[in-house]
Amino acid sequence: MEEILEIYKTTTVNEVAVWFKAAKVSDFPKNGGACIKYNNKQIAVFNFERKQEWYACQNVCPHKMEMVLSRGMIGDQGGVPKVACPMHKKTFSLESGENLNGDLEPIATYPVKIEDGFVYIGFSE
Repeated sequence: MEEILEIYKTTTVNEVAVWFKAAKVSDFPKNGGACIKYNNKQIAVFNFERKQEWYACQNVCPHKMEMVLSRGMIGDQGGVPKVACPMHKKTFSLESGENLNGDLEPIATYPVKIEDGFVYIGFSE
């Protein structure tokens, strides 16, 4: 289990070494998520159209180590954008990765930018 978690490490916009061209904006559902693959990582990408924001995080939920976060429901909790795991409803901040239930480690998050109709995810490696 630790190997999966070590692969996923939060990247801030200041740490971005490579912007990965994930897909066209139109390839992502509005107010929902989809999974992309970057090297050996599965990344959940969310088009939070209601907030006019995009977010990316690891796809694996640390609760049961299932690759399901991209299928989770998005919303907000006190103004914090979040995703809820579709299996056991554990919730995570899409900004910081913090587990909003308070019982799990945070998930990795990644910066997202939109250019010329494409979604780019930032990675430090």
